[in-house]
Amino acid sequence: MTAAIPPIGPWTASVLTLFPAMFPGPLGDSLAGRGLATGLWGLETVDIRGFAPDRHATVDDVPFGGGPGMVMRADVVDAALRAATAGPRDIDRSRPIVYLTPRGWPLNQARVRGLAAAPGVVLLCGRYEGIDQRVLDAWSVEEISLGDYVLSGGEIAALALIDAVVRLLPGVIGREESLVEESFEQGLLEYPHFTRPAVWTDRGGQERRVPEVLLSGHHARIAEWRRAEAERATRERRPDLWTRRTGADGTGDAAARK
Repeated sequence: MTAAIPPIGPWTASVLTLFPAMFPGPLGDSLAGRGLATGLWGLETVDIRGFAPDRHATVDDVPFGGGPGMVMRADVVDAALRAATAGPRDIDRSRPIVYLTPRGWPLNQARVRGLAAAPGVVLLCGRYEGIDQRVLDAWSVEEISLGDYVLSGGEIAALALIDAVVRLLPGVIGREESLVEESFEQGLLEYPHFTRPAVWTDRGGQERRVPEVLLSGHHARIAEWRRAEAERATRERRPDLWTRRTGADGTGDAAARK
């Protein structure tokens, strides 16, 4: 049996894009930027246009079957993917290849955790009407969507996905225990937060006070309040998550009853 080749270097995102200047963008600031600068994670960009076969750097063409817009060519995208996966880190093809598209599977925290556990990710940013399906099938590309809306291209979605993953990597966030109670980690939205001053007067003259339980110092009561607030927010704002957690009858955790 051949032993698996361990990944080389830190978790790395390789982004295939027509606009490499959009990166690192906001990922160069704050905690993600500090982690990037200190080598906790890596970022590479691959300019898809550099793999165009003609002197005009053509990367798209009209769709077969007619219709508006243009489609990114399979041969061009294939060449860019070959270049992005040619290094020693990808000998075992362990990095998933993800295409950011509105027709993809919705991104959730569980998939973010899965990507954080991988050696990295190859992100394919489409433009125009999309990418020729043949190259997506040939490379077994995973299609992911950020939500039910359409962006001009995959770059902003790629930035969001990378940010969601990078903050889970060891050493990026100072207090990693703070990740445990965030939205989606327990199947619930997060409870509300409060800080000083304990009494704040808004611009309409109304005094707004921090809930008394949070000032009590009673840790069990605080935990109970936070749990109740997280459940209330989830029921009201994300009934889909609440149903998934409790089951259609609302009597308990559906997964636990299976």
